[in-house]
Amino acid sequence: MAATLDLKKINKTIKIFAVAQFGLIAILIYTAVNFQQRLQALGRGYRFMNGVVYAFVIQLLLFYPIFRFASKEADRDFTFIGKVPTQEETKEFTKKKRWADVTKISVMGFYFIFALAAPRDPFILSVIIYSFLLTVLTYLQCYSFTVKKLSKAA
Repeated sequence: MAATLDLKKINKTIKIFAVAQFGLIAILIYTAVNFQQRLQALGRGYRFMNGVVYAFVIQLLLFYPIFRFASKEADRDFTFIGKVPTQEETKEFTKKKRWADVTKISVMGFYFIFALAAPRDPFILSVIIYSFLLTVLTYLQCYSFTVKKLSKAA
């Protein structure tokens, strides 16, 4: 049976997410510099900003679904704070968590397969990688935001 969730555990998760965000930002900066150099070496340095803009537009289109998903996850995690769930509640919690994990793995798999199937053009790969990193960052930010909002309301 699942243990009772508490605010300390969720706060620990938020701290882990913050560290992960710094790592992802570092990876994002590294890949941006790397792709900029690769595009300049091919004589297509002007395409770098196009890739950044395309990834940003894709992220704007994905923001609301990511926000809704992260908010539902944070709300699900926040509902069990300070209470001992019944066996039925634990079963429902586990089922929702499992489907959320399947969804996250599916999104990662989509980006991985999309990157493998895409032409080996640095411009296209840069848009795919930027979009993936921004998607993960958006999820982490939205989850943290929702948990902070819920903890202030409680």
